[in-house]
Amino acid sequence: MKPIFALASLLTAFTAAAADDLTQKIKPLIDAHKGNVAMMVKDLDTGEVTAINADAVMPTASLIKMAVMVEAYAQAEEKKIDLAKMITLTKADKVQGSGILSQHFSDGLTLAVRDAVRLMMVFSDNTATNLVIDQVGLKNVNDRMVSLGFKDTKINAKVYRGDTRLSQEFGEKYGLGSTTARDSVGILEQIHTGKLVSADACKAMLVHLKGNDDKEKFPRYLPEGTVIAHKTGSVNASKTDAGIIYVPVAGDKKKTRPIALCVLTSDNEDQRWVTDNAGQVVIAKIAKEVYDHYSK
Repeated sequence: MKPIFALASLLTAFTAAAADDLTQKIKPLIDAHKGNVAMMVKDLDTGEVTAINADAVMPTASLIKMAVMVEAYAQAEEKKIDLAKMITLTKADKVQGSGILSQHFSDGLTLAVRDAVRLMMVFSDNTATNLVIDQVGLKNVNDRMVSLGFKDTKINAKVYRGDTRLSQEFGEKYGLGSTTARDSVGILEQIHTGKLVSADACKAMLVHLKGNDDKEKFPRYLPEGTVIAHKTGSVNASKTDAGIIYVPVAGDKKKTRPIALCVLTSDNEDQRWVTDNAGQVVIAKIAKEVYDHYSK
């Protein structure tokens, strides 16, 4: 065998062995969880993939807001909307749940569409999400995902606005939206490589993702200061997180390697709204295994 082919074969075998090793560490965590779990991790430098149930269609909870963000930047690129446009918050816009607009700001507040996107991604603000959806349209989000090759990533309604559902059947099964671990990692990879919408749009979207203030999932067991560009989601029976973890390269503290990870859970037995909810903990433990694996 020629040296170059021998080296290629060796690298392939090494990559496969490394992926198998990570699978063996993650699978017991999934098996022990009382609920459904799907996950996929991809080293965005080498292409190494570890996947378990990665094509299972699962509820997103607020993770679907990442697709709404993509649509907003895509329409801005197409000159269909203006991210600098000022929109006005009304009493009728305010909904319950996560965020800061409904609880802390008065009716009549004006903010740019870009700022609504920021609130949607950093604080998972439900009211801000609906303001953005009003600008881009529900169906357009889904059509965009299909055109990008992410056919299982769908949003079904504005948040806490059941009267806006595109499908009652879908809503009963998945709630706000659906995705797969493979779809979500694919979206993150395209953002990372600057291929989604435009390079400038991808940079802006990464800034939003890096601002996420949810510390109870991926960041929970990772070293303080670890940079993560991610979006989380939480409803009673489902917890989700998808993002890029920037893992330090061994021997060089200044360099990191981008590792895309998505963990989806559904039908969780533990439906408590507490820090140590089992769905959040299993997501955090998987993220820790991924971090440890790639930081070696």
